[in-house]
Amino acid sequence: MSYLALNTAATGLNALSFNLDVVANNLANVNTVGFKKSRANFEDIYYVQLAQPNLPRDNTTSYPTGLAVGLGVKVSGTQLDMRQGPAEQTGAPLDMMIEGDGFFILDTPDSIGGGVGYTRAGNFTTNADGELVLANSAGYRLAEPNITIPEDATQVTIGQDGTVSVLLTGATEPEEIGQIQLAKFINPAGLMQVGNNVFVQSAASGDPLIGNPTEDGRGSIMQGFLEQSNTEPVTELVSLIRTQRAFEMNSQVIQATNETLQQVNNLRRF
Repeated sequence: MSYLALNTAATGLNALSFNLDVVANNLANVNTVGFKKSRANFEDIYYVQLAQPNLPRDNTTSYPTGLAVGLGVKVSGTQLDMRQGPAEQTGAPLDMMIEGDGFFILDTPDSIGGGVGYTRAGNFTTNADGELVLANSAGYRLAEPNITIPEDATQVTIGQDGTVSVLLTGATEPEEIGQIQLAKFINPAGLMQVGNNVFVQSAASGDPLIGNPTEDGRGSIMQGFLEQSNTEPVTELVSLIRTQRAFEMNSQVIQATNETLQQVNNLRRF
């Protein structure tokens, strides 16, 4: 049965190698605005049932336990941790943070989420047309609705309810130019990550519930703040050490099994 131990340990090495990839990605994004860390979940796999529980021993008694051996482990999935990250005050007028469960809505290419993406990153800037866009390599435009900052605006104010007001050159009172809306999901952990700080809807996440900030638990908008990554470096480093030690133990199982097989093979010499 030593071959079972080899295969079982191999499944452990594969699963732990995947977990290392997940931890590495979490640590790599420790400074990514709005990043949500992931966790690898594991589950045991098929069991060889050598004897069923409660088999009769004689006419009056039965065995209380069975005889089974498992065939290892596999990664059942990666689970997003959607807890809010720490706030960082930047003072930049176009930086926004959602204090709550909502997501900013983005215009994306049709190939990404059917043209709609969602993000917790609030590092916005303006493009050549004055539209609010995400300040990353993709530069996706803020949607619902599109907000355009006039060229002669000297001050931009974003309220907690998403109202955007600007003070134009020569004006004494600010002018409201739009209201940012947010999306909320019944199961935000079911969203799909597609890179560029963007999530897209999936069957598991449910349909977005779109509305104004401060309503129905979508959260309020904090101007001049950014939500940082919710990766906790110390926790991830502990997970890294645990994974490394587990990897070593599975390697030792393979080594021990190999030595056992060598001993069995050497019995032929006697």
